[in-house]
Amino acid sequence: MSTENPASSIDPDLVATLIRQLDRPVVLVGMMGVGKSSLGRRLAALLEVPFADADEEIEAAAQMTIPEIFATYDETYFRDGERRVIARLIGEHGEDDGAQGLNAPPVSTRVKVIATGGGAFCNPETRALILRRAIAVWLDADLDTLVERTARKDNRPLLQGGDRRAILAQLRTEREGFYAEAPIHVKSGNVPHQRTMMQVSAAILDWLDAAQQPPHSTPQADHS
Repeated sequence: MSTENPASSIDPDLVATLIRQLDRPVVLVGMMGVGKSSLGRRLAALLEVPFADADEEIEAAAQMTIPEIFATYDETYFRDGERRVIARLIGEHGEDDGAQGLNAPPVSTRVKVIATGGGAFCNPETRALILRRAIAVWLDADLDTLVERTARKDNRPLLQGGDRRAILAQLRTEREGFYAEAPIHVKSGNVPHQRTMMQVSAAILDWLDAAQQPPHSTPQADHS
């Protein structure tokens, strides 16, 4: 049994500073199974802001599960609806979920933590929107971790009907270039959530501080 104090690795001064300075949504991107949703919920609670899981929002709006959406339509349809839902969550004006059958009320622009699906940031429109209006954090993990974590759920359409490790390896290779466009990169391994949360929090604060400096180059924060 672990005897670690849940608050032992939390830096209250850093968290308080980040809460004061954070002025836009934090969007977690990365492979399926990396822990975006579980970490996102904890991070939102730590920062005292709302949390939204884009996949859950898509299912609620469509009144269908993601596997049902893939089975009934196709991945292209899903990605377009995903883009619209993420735009609504971020607060981008002019997006209408209803145009794709995703009927949901608009969400006002405010600071929040958003966990996205593994393929969301690969869509050029979604990626441009997130980079323009939010702080993108690439949560990364090694292949063994992804295989182990995705085995816990059997609701991932892209992993059906094939070798899980081979599919994840191929997706990871195909997507890494897109994920690398996120200004913040944090490795999420088999460590306590508090440690990863503080890595993410410190990286966001570093990025915000750098963004306030005279513009020379796009700030990057790699806390891998």
